[in-house]
Amino acid sequence: MASEKKFIQKAIVDFSIKEFLQRELVNAGVSSIDIQKTPIATRIAITVRRPGLVVGKKGQTIKDISDSLQKNYGVENPQIEVIEVAQPSLDAKLMAEKIGRQLETKGNAKTAMRFALREIMSAGAIGAEIRAAGKLVGKGGKAKSTTIRAGFLKKSGEESKKMGVGKFTSYLKAGAVGITVKIAPPGTMFADNVDVSKLVIPTEPLAEETEKQAIEEAKPAAKKRVARKKPAKPKEAKTETKTETVTATETPAKPEAVPSEDQASTTAVDAPVASATPVPQTTTS
Repeated sequence: MASEKKFIQKAIVDFSIKEFLQRELVNAGVSSIDIQKTPIATRIAITVRRPGLVVGKKGQTIKDISDSLQKNYGVENPQIEVIEVAQPSLDAKLMAEKIGRQLETKGNAKTAMRFALREIMSAGAIGAEIRAAGKLVGKGGKAKSTTIRAGFLKKSGEESKKMGVGKFTSYLKAGAVGITVKIAPPGTMFADNVDVSKLVIPTEPLAEETEKQAIEEAKPAAKKRVARKKPAKPKEAKTETKTETVTATETPAKPEAVPSEDQASTTAVDAPVASATPVPQTTTS
């Protein structure tokens, strides 16, 4: 048998085992079933709302289930593990099943959906959405769908995989009704909803900075360039100029002869007196 056929056959057997367990444990409220095959045994983990109904009186129910798995489905040495759901209100599969059971008994879809949504949000969920589609009105009515939601949910992308999704089909007299429940459990971190104030900034230097420092320290010290000094001017010329200035300053200038009073008067008499008014010139022909 080819490897592809083996994988297909294994998937078919696992699907049939899960259907059998869900039929046998309808009243227990099955949330999920996980099957793991090992060389020693086949481990089956069943997450339920009421684990007492799975175990049975003195473990008789589990023995009957394990015997039927060996005979009908060829499961070798089945080891059944029963796990109780911590918070049934936050389990999408259990809430969808609860709404479906209420529709089969009471028949009012909107009230059942509203009560379920209120229970989910009171349990601490970030967001929830419930959708019911089918013959909700009754006989003779058209099929329609109703959706109610609350809180914050992601509809597409990788973030939508963080949502818990549960589906259930309830069969009414008018027809089948499909119920889908989506729940964003508390503590879910979304990519666009990060509190920057709570981020811790590392005080130690990064690895890249430490590597750069080590490389710089390993390099040999570069030789320092010595600046060339300009040739100094001869000091003799400076000294000569200094001496010249000193001699010039040391030799005092001769005082000019001050004229006496008699000389000043004679010079004043001898000098021609300039008239303030110009003298007119006459021409004779």
